[in-house]
Amino acid sequence: MHRDHSLPQGQMHTIFVDSQAIANNRLGEPLRRRVDVYVPAGHDGAGLPLLVDLVGFTGSGLGHVAWKNFGENVPERADRLIATGVMKPAVIAFPDCFTRLGGNQYVNSDAMGNWDDFLVEEMLPAIETRFGCGGTGHRGVFGKSSGGYGAIMHAMMHPDIWAGAVCHSGDMGFELSFAADFAHTLRRIAKHGGTIRSFMEAFEAAPKVSGDDLHALMTLAMGATYDPDPRGYLGMSLPVTMDTCEIIPERWAEWMKWDPLEFVKQHGEGLKALKVLMIDCGDIDQYNLVYGARRMTRILTAMGVAHRYEEFPDTHSSIDYRMDVSLPLLAERLSRQA
Repeated sequence: MHRDHSLPQGQMHTIFVDSQAIANNRLGEPLRRRVDVYVPAGHDGAGLPLLVDLVGFTGSGLGHVAWKNFGENVPERADRLIATGVMKPAVIAFPDCFTRLGGNQYVNSDAMGNWDDFLVEEMLPAIETRFGCGGTGHRGVFGKSSGGYGAIMHAMMHPDIWAGAVCHSGDMGFELSFAADFAHTLRRIAKHGGTIRSFMEAFEAAPKVSGDDLHALMTLAMGATYDPDPRGYLGMSLPVTMDTCEIIPERWAEWMKWDPLEFVKQHGEGLKALKVLMIDCGDIDQYNLVYGARRMTRILTAMGVAHRYEEFPDTHSSIDYRMDVSLPLLAERLSRQA
């Protein structure tokens, strides 16, 4: 898709949030975090719903506002959807939550930092105070992959904060999506000295990022998120034995507490308060996430949680076009007063 330059263009603003919430991180992450904010053409933000974009692993909100070849970035997509009447006007925030480990799951962690608190307690007030947008009943969170995970987890953890959520191909069903990665991660660690520290030193010193090493880094980042180890290098560990790749039950149990399919059993009732909840996934998602999505919609249906579930004929990759469905849905529902 080529951008239509004749459409009215919204304004982009940049704010910085000096965080105390993530000061506990062990990664040396900077506490000053950039947030880009889109305000649609003809508006100053006042009275509009606020949508927060949580990006996938290795991404940043800043990437979603950058120039894009053969397509639209998210502000350009919103310009088109709003100008053509498909989407109601909304403010969209793009926080930079990138970390040294390549990404974020947007929950609190003693190793990664308290990113949940950053988003809810620090970022939201900063945006809403400046632009007069959002507020109770008019905030939505959306994302893909790790961002989709963050969206549905935030909806469960904070149904009093978020009134809408969209989970595009979000992480769920950990035994399918993560457990198969442990052997690969151990092989990459063995290649780079045999310890997590030596792996990280090799990764950060390399002149070029290896795709295999990046995948291993993601698995380590999940360990630092779901089961931070105060004894491990940068708080990282794996829930398997390092020599034989056998599951350590008590460690794996800590991971599974954060699987949305388990989390919903204790925290899913709050989803009934949302104005809108949408989950979708590609039917040939290469990370097996479609099976987790199917399980989630079955659980939500049994619980009586109203939601919209869709499968589409695609993989996990290059699916930003799904925002043509989710952004109008969020903006319309969150524009309602009741």
